Amino acid sequence: MARLGPISKCLLICVTLWSDEAGVVARSSRRANVVLILTDDLDSSMGGLSPLNKTKKLIGDAGISFTNAFVASPLCCPSRASILTGKYPHNHHVINNTLEGNCSSKAWQKSEEANTFPALLNNLAGYQTFFAGKYLNQYGHSEAGGVEHVPLGWNYWVGLEKNSKYYNYTLSVNGKTEKHGADYNKDYLTDVLANMSLNFLQYKSSYKPFFMMVSTPAPHSPWTAAPQYQGRFNNTRAPRDPNFNIHGKDKHWLIRQAKTPMTNSSINFLDDAFRRRWQTLLSVDDLVEKVVKGLEVRGELDNTYIFFTSDNGYHTGQFSLPVDKRQLYEFDIRVPLMVRGPNIKAKQTSQFLVANVDLGPTILDIAGLNVSKTHMDGLSFLPVMEGKMNASAWRSDLLVEYEGEGKNISDPACPLLGPGVSECFPDCVCEDSYNNTYACVRTVAPSADLQYCEFDDNEVFVEVYNLTSDPFQLSNIAKSIDQDVLEKMNHRLMMLQSCSGQSCRTPGVYDPRYKFDPREMFSGHKQKPQKMK
Repeated sequence: MARLGPISKCLLICVTLWSDEAGVVARSSRRANVVLILTDDLDSSMGGLSPLNKTKKLIGDAGISFTNAFVASPLCCPSRASILTGKYPHNHHVINNTLEGNCSSKAWQKSEEANTFPALLNNLAGYQTFFAGKYLNQYGHSEAGGVEHVPLGWNYWVGLEKNSKYYNYTLSVNGKTEKHGADYNKDYLTDVLANMSLNFLQYKSSYKPFFMMVSTPAPHSPWTAAPQYQGRFNNTRAPRDPNFNIHGKDKHWLIRQAKTPMTNSSINFLDDAFRRRWQTLLSVDDLVEKVVKGLEVRGELDNTYIFFTSDNGYHTGQFSLPVDKRQLYEFDIRVPLMVRGPNIKAKQTSQFLVANVDLGPTILDIAGLNVSKTHMDGLSFLPVMEGKMNASAWRSDLLVEYEGEGKNISDPACPLLGPGVSECFPDCVCEDSYNNTYACVRTVAPSADLQYCEFDDNEVFVEVYNLTSDPFQLSNIAKSIDQDVLEKMNHRLMMLQSCSGQSCRTPGVYDPRYKFDPREMFSGHKQKPQKMK
């Protein structure tokens, strides 16, 4: 088990002294604590939760699991920015993982960091705040203030320099450098984050509520499992769903260019990646268990909400794309979301449509802050978790948007290591390009499960899916859908792309208060929506 470095131990003395300050709120009447555990690239469509037995028992079975949880953008930095700000990418302006894409840039720090929900918790609600793990992909870059920069609103800060790693990394511990090597007992990052979290729980103030965010590297590449887990799942392979290793001939150009069928070398690579990803998750499962037990030992568990989710999904072979995210399909935009806490009944499953822009508003609501006075685009789903929300009053759609990397590339043909491709596995396939730029409306209503997407490319390509009849998104029905419905979807997309705050939360095309006949989607049959009884 990895241990704390010398700087971390020293700084915990500061936390201890801070915890001795006199509090004005008695422990028994204190507002609820919140823990957010954020994984990296964890899918929900291809069994991503399968290795996480402890997590499912301790959080999912003890609370509520959301089956329709989505991200505002299927890529690390814009998604994490949406979590922190409660905003869609077109409002927080982080568009991809580069500094040019505003990822952890000085512009982001100036415009957004002071208004993230942890900063509001700290400044307005008096919460003590703790962060450990991956923040934004370019955090620690010299042009973004280096590791000396500690984002506003965090009392105790342990930030990973740049992208996910398991060994040989640098941490910013309250703005001071702490370097780690390759010794499992001292350096394995998932374990280091677990131990730092436990130390925070031990030394924090007992008079103030707290917010703790633990952001693990797993199961992001390089998929380095702890030694004791490297032999697990050896007979496991990536799921062979109907969209595995097929040609997406009716999809946008980036999908059409994929090599089909994939070669054996590519399939072997993605199967190996799938197993290694699962192996890294076993340490995340241990981390969750340690945090829950740490809360229980200190008598804090019953007064603490614990959220478990991911920044985006992942694909392994779908439509012949070996491994990555960044696509509009369910495997990349749908994520796990489980929550336990006060007034949440155990063993619940919810089909309410939620997104990562809702996490901030929900946590602020838990803290007793008025979410309507913020500029956040999301909704608080606290009433959903407490069983106080009627489906007829909830949203029916949300926005997903992504802007491809490499705008300086004029030719959309993907080079061997094209823009956005972080690794070149056998038989390289382009996973991103500057014109892999799109926006989608994802609709979940009582009688409609739909997705409408438009691309900002030379084709102005459109993709539409009826997921009720086509859950694996095999058939793009954009050319067969009724023109009137298509225009309504287009109008709704334009509204969401220009929305801000309250206007992002207005009812959509398929208001859940109305029934929708899916046959209406196709030419030759039109039926007016009828009010639900």
